[in-house]
Amino acid sequence: MNYESILKEFKEKRILVVGDVMLDAYILGKVTRVSPEAPVPVVALDKKENRIGGAGNVALNLKNLGAYPIIASVVGTDPEGQILEELFKKRGISSEGLVKSDLRKTTVKTRVISSKQQLLRVDSEDTHPLSPEHQKVLFERILNLIETGLDAIILEDYDKGVLNESNIQRIIEEADKRNIPVTADPKKANFHSYSGLSLFKPNLKELKEGLNLDFNFENNLVAFEDSVIRLRKVLPHEISLITLSEHGVYICNDSEKYHIPAHKREITDVSGAGDTVIAVATLCYIAGAPISTIAAIANIAGGMVCEKPGVVSISIEKLKNEVSELLQ
Repeated sequence: MNYESILKEFKEKRILVVGDVMLDAYILGKVTRVSPEAPVPVVALDKKENRIGGAGNVALNLKNLGAYPIIASVVGTDPEGQILEELFKKRGISSEGLVKSDLRKTTVKTRVISSKQQLLRVDSEDTHPLSPEHQKVLFERILNLIETGLDAIILEDYDKGVLNESNIQRIIEEADKRNIPVTADPKKANFHSYSGLSLFKPNLKELKEGLNLDFNFENNLVAFEDSVIRLRKVLPHEISLITLSEHGVYICNDSEKYHIPAHKREITDVSGAGDTVIAVATLCYIAGAPISTIAAIANIAGGMVCEKPGVVSISIEKLKNEVSELLQ
């Protein structure tokens, strides 16, 4: 199977994305002077933007790569939740699994950016667990969507309360009954809940925090590989995909392992790179790609989004061009 045939397989794949959605708000402008009130820059406002963030950005990447994403999450009954729902509709992302709660506010990350540099971020969020009622409603929506037929499920965890040990394992069990692959991008709180996955994608920091380890990747590759072996024993899963920032990605299963170095790029902002990697890796997995190819294409995709400021998604055409240039 060549790279082009793998990318063609992305089209119309039904992928359920479960996790913490958020609104990414941007204040864009130019720094013209230092404030006389305090030693801080004054930003002359050019424009404001709202974008889909968090697990929603995973869904947006899937959509732009030709798949059919469905989002399952919980938002507030506030204006920000309404904006997010409208953005999903505008971008062609199904929100069949979206639950509205008057017990929590929609997560909003507001970034102030000037000359492609992020100056400040302000977060507005609730991170407490879902109420039993909303958890029940969300799981019923997820179960209904599983029963309609899916090609894969992505669990996108940002530690904002939507995912927890109970619903993570229930989703994996229900998917396993129907032979639906489940992949996950974890955070610290639920790290040890992701047993039985098709593909597990922590970054290096999450790997070390999750296993309570400390080592330097550059100076101690043996310690790194030992940590992955330990991860696979503690949390049995099929494929481990570890993102290593400027060092690329590492992937392994029970019989193969590969380290794919990062391609040289002008890095502007790493925000959202993990969202893109899990989206691409999941699509490559269900397309039947070997693990070396999963890592190679996901590595390129993650690098592409780091060249632009803010959280952005990639398109299938741009990915095709990059894959053709760097891998063919």
